[in-house]
Amino acid sequence: MSNCTKDGCACTPNKAIKCNVVSCAHHCQQEQYCGLDTIQVGTHEAHPSMDQCTDCQSFQKLH
Repeated sequence: MSNCTKDGCACTPNKAIKCNVVSCAHHCQQEQYCGLDTIQVGTHEAHPSMDQCTDCQSFQKLH
C-alpha cells in the first residue's frame, strides 16, 4: 500500500488532522494522520445530532 496524497506518493502527516481511515488516499499509512493541508467536513443530515451524521468530504478512495 503506497502513501499517496495530493500530487505524489510522499505523505507528509499534518499533525493537526488525525485520521485512522487507511482506505483513504490521503492517509499517511505509517502514522495516523492525514496528508492534506486542510479537509472539508460536511453532513448528510439537515440537522446532525451525532458524529455518525458527519462526513469527511475530502475522502478519496485509495487505488
